[in-house]
Amino acid sequence: MNTLVKTDYHFAGQTGVYHGKVRDVYSIGDDVLVMIATDRISAFDVILPQGIPYKGQVLNQIAAKFLDATSDIVDNWKQASPDPMVTIGLRCEPFKVEMVIRGYLTGSAWREYKAGARTLCGIALPDGMRENEKFPSPIITPTTKADKGHDENISKEDIIAGGLASREDYEQLEHYTRALFQRGTEMAAQRGLILVDTKYEFGRKNGKIYLIVEIHTPDSSRYFYAEGYRERFEKGEEQKQLSKEFVRQWLMENGFQGKEEQKIPEMTPAYCESVSERYIELYEKITGEKFVKSDVGRVSERIGKNVEQYLNR
Repeated sequence: MNTLVKTDYHFAGQTGVYHGKVRDVYSIGDDVLVMIATDRISAFDVILPQGIPYKGQVLNQIAAKFLDATSDIVDNWKQASPDPMVTIGLRCEPFKVEMVIRGYLTGSAWREYKAGARTLCGIALPDGMRENEKFPSPIITPTTKADKGHDENISKEDIIAGGLASREDYEQLEHYTRALFQRGTEMAAQRGLILVDTKYEFGRKNGKIYLIVEIHTPDSSRYFYAEGYRERFEKGEEQKQLSKEFVRQWLMENGFQGKEEQKIPEMTPAYCESVSERYIELYEKITGEKFVKSDVGRVSERIGKNVEQYLNR
């Protein structure tokens, strides 16, 4: 499979590189970042051994679309997307927290709730809730932003007490998070989807807060199909959804949840292709546009050429 799972570029003016779980980020001088969305896929904070065809393109193009569509709410880091898998933009100093916002009780929050937890990141949860039930209003459940290992749930007060953000900054992040989630909810509803939960990352440059990295992609967000949601919920059935949760479910069914002694199940070409199809389905559903597969015959060479052309313009 022609997937991009590793990069090793040396761009003009390059001052550093960071290889994340999914993205490789190249620093150009002091002010510019080149962010490449690879075809790597992670779950339970573990990078899985096989890449997913076109995943990087899907992530990058959805993020670019939603960054553009929300720039009236908060300025973002994006300046250009010179390649289907690349965004170039401002280098910001990131806040060491991820702003997770949840409209429904599902995923890891449901797993904790089912195990008996009644507070999440300092927020009290009522008894008697059911899986996939809508909260009266969305709740913000931040996590720490770990460079390695697992991100951890953290409360607003612990963020402030730990110096991860001042009270003023944190409250501004909460304001932006709620406004972005509302916009994403409205845009999803137009496409017959429910934006269930998502996360946002923010940074600062010259004293100003920017939205960074990605927004409303299947890696950072969970979507349900609106049609049939109520019927499935009332019957206690699984929701039809578009997100990376189906990968986590497959891993759990095959005995893997990221623990050291557990073995990642075999990711056959057929399985990887099925995951790719799900990502493309989400792209087309959430954007309303036909996904156009880029030429991946010499994908690494293509990206290098497109980035160099932009940087040398």
